[in-house]
Parts: sequence; C-alpha cells; structure tokens
Amino acid sequence: MRILLQHRRSIVLAVVSAFLLASPLLEAGPTAPARVTHVRGDVRLMVSAKTTHRAHLNDIIEQDTIIQTGREARTELTFPDETVVRLAANSAFSFKNGTRFLNLQRGAALIETPKRARGATLHTGAMAATLSGTTIVTEYHPGVCKYLVLEGTGRLYRPRHLGDSILVRAGQLVIGNPDAAVSDPVDFDIARFVKTSCLITDFPPLHSQSSLVAESQEQEREKSRRTLLETNLVIFGGGTLVSVVGKEHAPALDTTAAGAETSREHAAHPDSEPGLAAPSKN
Repeated sequence: MRILLQHRRSIVLAVVSAFLLASPLLEAGPTAPARVTHVRGDVRLMVSAKTTHRAHLNDIIEQDTIIQTGREARTELTFPDETVVRLAANSAFSFKNGTRFLNLQRGAALIETPKRARGATLHTGAMAATLSGTTIVTEYHPGVCKYLVLEGTGRLYRPRHLGDSILVRAGQLVIGNPDAAVSDPVDFDIARFVKTSCLITDFPPLHSQSSLVAESQEQEREKSRRTLLETNLVIFGGGTLVSVVGKEHAPALDTTAAGAETSREHAAHPDSEPGLAAPSKN
C-alpha cells in the first residue's frame, strides 16, 4: 500500500439507493440465523467443542456457532436484514443476537450493513465498532487491529473506556493495538483496494458497489486538485509494518497485490498496495 498526502490532515492509502423515510427498516431479529451464501475451500462450522463439520452452500448458521476458514479458504454469510459478512483465509468468526454482536476472533473480514438495516456491532478483541449503512474491512490478531471504511461511516471505540472513540469515514483507516487508545484515522486508496482485495474480487459484486465507485471517484477528484497525493509508503501483507519503496516498485506492487485480502491500511490481509498521505501543515 502506498501513501498519499492530503492538505490539513495526513492519510494513508492502502492495498487496500436512497430510500423514502417511510420505508420499513430491515430487521435481523434477536436470534436470527445467517445463511452461507459462498464457500471456497475448507470452511468449518464448530457448533460445540466436540462437534465440527464442513460448511456447505445454503447452510443455516445459528448463533454461537464458530465459523472457521482454512488456508486459502473464503466464505460469506448473509443475515435476514441483508447484512453480509465475508471471511478471508485463516479466520474465525461468531455472532450472537443476529447482527447485534458480531465477533471476529481472528483473521480478516468484510462487513456490509445495508442502509435500511438497524445496524450491527462488531467486536475485535478489546475494540468494537458500530456499523449502519456502511461497508468495512477489518483484520484482527492479538496485538494488531486494522479497521477500514470503504463507504459510509462507522464509529470505532473501546468498550468501558469513556471517550475513547472516533468516527471513521469512507476512505479512512485506523491501525494499532486493540488494547491501547484508539488512534487517529488516515486515508487509504479505495479504488486500489477494491481492485486487489480478495474479499471483493473473489465474490459477486456487493450491494454497495455503486457507493464504492462514488467514494473512489471523489478521491480521484481530490487527487486532481492535489489535495491528495501519492506517497511511497507500503504495507506488505498483514500486520502493521510500513515500508518505504522507490517509484520503480510501483508496477510490481500492482501485480503482487492481485490476490491480497484487505485491511484498514490495505485492508485485512492484502498482499500489498500503494497508499496516500497528506502534505504537512505550514
């Protein structure tokens, strides 16, 4: 992921329908199950400590079931309110009370909450996020958490830490230690991320696809006005290590990123992507 610069704030680019007010809200229900709508590779369902079986298309998943993806595996769950959860390889996820308690225990996930749904709450270790009409990608491992918003706005916070929260808007990511204070967001390249993330490229188009395009186009307008500038900061794969590369590596980054997964700086588990950063204040 390469970084861009934006006037008056610093940002990092990662390789990474309107409804009438009278329209009814989609309701997942307090114990609504999810349905498996995509399976690729070895995906396991752990119903109890002693009961585990392979997932199949259209399986109904009840709350407290742990969904585990193996090496190079992918899966997608869809809830009754049309919330979508996609899991990358080597991930573990569960939910309770419909979408009111989504829990990414490890790995990377994309979550899309429709605008007419009542929203969802995502937990990743000691971090949590409230989502409504938002598409995000997150990655979590002990000591490392990435949170990236592709469209809409989400609130990232630490439960039981009063005031430790931040609004994260489209094209912004937060990266850091989930056990530490929430850090300020930086910006990432939506178009590059969407083009290279396996959480998008390995699945059918999202319902929010038009919103992703609109947010990407807005970033392009910012680039043309030079309020957003490319940098040579890159994150390769998962984790938080930021590398500095020369311009001659840009073509290679575009090639190697093709099979990546996403993360907030380049969305959970991406291979690598150029980013963006903002010019320093004068």
